[in-house]
Amino acid sequence: MATQKITAPKLTKNPGQGMNLARMFRRQARALTPFFTLLILVIFFSIFSQGHRFATPENFRNILQQAAALAVMATGITYVLLLGEIDLSIGGVATASGVISSWLLVSLNAPGWLCAVIGVLVGVLVGLINGLVIAKIGVPSFMTTLAMGTVTTGLAVFLTKGRPIFDVPEVAATLGTGTLGPIPIIILVAIVVMFLGWLVARYTRFGRYVYMVGGSREAAQLSGVNSKNITIAVMVISGMLAGLAGVVNTGRLGSANPDIFKDATLDTIACVVLGGTSLFGGVGSVASTGIGLLVFGVLKNGLNLVY
Repeated sequence: MATQKITAPKLTKNPGQGMNLARMFRRQARALTPFFTLLILVIFFSIFSQGHRFATPENFRNILQQAAALAVMATGITYVLLLGEIDLSIGGVATASGVISSWLLVSLNAPGWLCAVIGVLVGVLVGLINGLVIAKIGVPSFMTTLAMGTVTTGLAVFLTKGRPIFDVPEVAATLGTGTLGPIPIIILVAIVVMFLGWLVARYTRFGRYVYMVGGSREAAQLSGVNSKNITIAVMVISGMLAGLAGVVNTGRLGSANPDIFKDATLDTIACVVLGGTSLFGGVGSVASTGIGLLVFGVLKNGLNLVY
């Protein structure tokens, strides 16, 4: 009786498994690269800064204070970029909001809290106009927000006649320069705004819709998502947070200057992109934006302290 030879089955490579591992590695690398960059920068500047002044609690607090206003604006820009749009008006909106709050205080002797609220509402109004023009009329966000940034900057120059206003609402001064124990309130404002932005993006239906529209607008619409309403809401959020940043930063500096946020738009977008958020939508998070802000702040501060 012939015996049948039993052979072990040949193992075949699964090409899909290799692709999945490569995709997972790329995803993790995108998330971890900003963190390792931050770590390297902190170590480098701690060693080579003049008198080792970088690695001190006072300097770290200074970095956070300087980045706080950008953090508030960057939270809104993160949503805009996740949507696959762009907002180039935030610098002008922040400037106009701070100027209008101080101008109302000086010219109309309005209550300080009301001046600050109106300053933030200016940002809401500009964001609403941006959203309606982009979503309903179909003008590209680049053109719409660039034009609106020019208009708001011009409004700030017109109201101030090109000169700073040195009276600011008391509530803005408290938020900008006050402290809660050893921690400046402006840092707490930035942390609260970014935490709420992270919660909304990660755990709410609106946050999922933002990612869906940014990933594929057509697929989102086929799934029943009203992409136009999402676009309007995101632009309103961006405008509101830019207005809040303008009012708070005016209080921090003690004056409303029409040139104070001239570089804020580029700096804010740079921070968000440094954190790993894609300019093409659907990829990124508010948490990664926080890392990008720290990288930007550490780099800017550390270069001033090296030999």
